[in-house]
Amino acid sequence: MHHIDVSVKGSAVGRVWRGSTVGEVLGRLAAHLAGHALAARVDGREVDLAFRLEPTRGDSPVEIEPILASTREGLEVLRHSTAHLLAAAVLDLFPGTKLGIGPALLDDPRFGFFYDVIAPRPLTEGDLPAIEGRMRELVQRGLAYRREEAPKAAVLRLFAERGEPLKCELIEDKGGERVSLYRIDGTPFVDFCLGPHVPSTDRLHAFRLLSLSGAYWKGDPERPQMQRVYGTAFATLAELEAWLRQREEAERRDHRRLGRELDLFSIREEYGEGLVLWHPKGGLVRKVMEDYLREELLARGYGLVYTPHIARRELWWTSGHEENFADSMFSPLSSEGAEFRLKPMNCPFHIGVYQSAPRSYRDLPMRLAEFGTVYRAELGGTLHGLLRVRGFTQDDAHLFCAPEAARDEVVACLDFAFEVYRVFGFRKYRVDLAVRGSDSAKQYLGRDEEWAHAEGALAAALETRGVPHQRKEGEAAFYGPKIDIHVEDAIGRLWQLTTVQFDFNLPDRFGLQYVGADNAPHRPLMIHRALVGSMERFFGVLVEHYAGAFPPWLAPVQVVALTITDRAARYAAEVARALREAGLRVELNAGQDKIGAKIRDAQRQKIPFMLVLGDREVEQGTVAVRDRSRGELGAMSLQAFERHALDLVRSRAVTAGQ
Repeated sequence: MHHIDVSVKGSAVGRVWRGSTVGEVLGRLAAHLAGHALAARVDGREVDLAFRLEPTRGDSPVEIEPILASTREGLEVLRHSTAHLLAAAVLDLFPGTKLGIGPALLDDPRFGFFYDVIAPRPLTEGDLPAIEGRMRELVQRGLAYRREEAPKAAVLRLFAERGEPLKCELIEDKGGERVSLYRIDGTPFVDFCLGPHVPSTDRLHAFRLLSLSGAYWKGDPERPQMQRVYGTAFATLAELEAWLRQREEAERRDHRRLGRELDLFSIREEYGEGLVLWHPKGGLVRKVMEDYLREELLARGYGLVYTPHIARRELWWTSGHEENFADSMFSPLSSEGAEFRLKPMNCPFHIGVYQSAPRSYRDLPMRLAEFGTVYRAELGGTLHGLLRVRGFTQDDAHLFCAPEAARDEVVACLDFAFEVYRVFGFRKYRVDLAVRGSDSAKQYLGRDEEWAHAEGALAAALETRGVPHQRKEGEAAFYGPKIDIHVEDAIGRLWQLTTVQFDFNLPDRFGLQYVGADNAPHRPLMIHRALVGSMERFFGVLVEHYAGAFPPWLAPVQVVALTITDRAARYAAEVARALREAGLRVELNAGQDKIGAKIRDAQRQKIPFMLVLGDREVEQGTVAVRDRSRGELGAMSLQAFERHALDLVRSRAVTAGQ
């Protein structure tokens, strides 16, 4: 057979010579797409454009779907290829460098890719411009990315001869009988990789190296210390420049800096990395957040529970955490001959509440919620302010229901999540439905009918509420499908917050049951549900979303009374007292500074309202109101201002992007 029938998705059907490359076929049958394609899927398999076509079984045409630069998949190809370009430049400039891994990062708002290296000498930030310059030289030369396949033993010999023990270890762990390699022609770069990659370096233009950090091989502090070079890449220079502007704005909003300036929280190394100390102002904001969430939980039929911070180690064997999660748990504690573990999750404790008494179908659904503090032994190099910590409080809930109630419970979770986003000032979000997919190599727990029912319930709930979503084949957890929701902040970054997750693992492990209407035992469905993820991380996201300028209902100080002269001090104290009695959070600044300095200090503290009080206000019994964002609002009676402020607080009015 010398010819092959092919079908280009969304374009044309035709007949081509056997052995034609995907790029050649696109150029002939879909010229309008060929220039935008970075790689392609051939019968569902991701391949390079240099991949040569062979006939498939049967009479069906070979299906080709171009992977375009404008898509998420295209961005991953582009960033992964740029990571390899980075490694080639480092090898060129620093011969003898040992390579680790270099993945694309699509969901990290700070970076787009990294590559881990061990260079002959430690790299510094000052080396980044030279490395980026060499990358651009390689781009100008239009060097091909070339894929090869060879027997595993031959590839191991190749990397052993190159003095690359880390690559040999990866190949031993992950390589099959035959192993795929990628080279960049004209450079010393060769890597063990599945691909796909762009055809040549001249397809990469819009990239920037960003920073260096430390990293351990495979995240293990007992393994070699490496350096991680971070960068980002986009399809166009305009996208890169927009991202760099966003990054500059993100630095202005950095919650770590604002946390210090606004006296919200601290993390002190002598107390432990990744352990948060909430200061009074930050603690007050957290209380307001939790009070709102508890109010909603009770209104929506949840029971509030409190559970211990530690449990016997046997519990974690039963739950499977000792088998699958031990590296992220703190070392066991001993007491009176028994071993205990700090809890990394709340789930087994909520199961304990469920199992504390026999349950019937009349008890379901049972919704248990907790602001439960958990502890995870995150590696020091991964910690990042409030966004990645070792001790954090989850807004955790577990729902136990009969199978026929699953869709309605998921709908209620979605409604709850979207209401929370509205109240906290998030208007845009992306929803992913992660399902099992068809990859037989992945091991999943649960029966096929359970997966079909759970995936159907999640999809039906999204359709019931008309929620646009992306179906993510093969991205379910091994114990069940889930919905993940990413919110967009004031400067366009996405943050993954809400998860609604079915679990086929724990109900089986703990033998959960309820007695049905047929008087027979049945296994309940268990749903994990977190709305904001953790209070620490969500607080950090809120600080950056609002640039520290919380809306009045969340602000730790809502009003500050500022005196122009000493003569206004007594009146200012009366104003502050009256507003406190009305339920507002008020400070008084009757110091000796000039009024301009007092206003500047209040602006730095991002207090929503400033009441400027002088002789005229004392005489007329009024307050001169200054709004943090809008400036002078003019004079009004104290009662009128009080009504205005309380209306904003009680309605939880929000204005993002201060």
